[in-house]
Amino acid sequence: MREPVGCQRYDSAEELALLNQIRKLDRIFTNYLLPQQKLVHQTRKGAKVIKTHDKSATPYQRTVSHPNFKKMPVIRMNAQFKKIRVMALSQQILELTGRLENFPFQSSAPLSASQEGSPMRNLLRGGFS
Repeated sequence: MREPVGCQRYDSAEELALLNQIRKLDRIFTNYLLPQQKLVHQTRKGAKVIKTHDKSATPYQRTVSHPNFKKMPVIRMNAQFKKIRVMALSQQILELTGRLENFPFQSSAPLSASQEGSPMRNLLRGGFS
């Protein structure tokens, strides 16, 4: 989740609502559209490690092609996959992350007198003591 939204601290209700929307869309994007390679075999010859990966596939493709998976969940996933519009999904994620980045920054609490002169606080301000 850090890739689409970064490492900021989001602690308001509005930010949480945006994060939940982004998480929902990113889950669809990742599970249905992003292929991944799985490690099949790994051998070591001295200091060299040789890794063998299988063919790239999305988690959706792996689930649908698995022989032990039940039919009804596959039918639901196929129906959801057919509804996905890739460009609209991508634009929606970008629009939500842009709104989240432009959200006004709010400080959680004022500093006490003991925290004001601390070395860590000076580092956060950009100064060095």
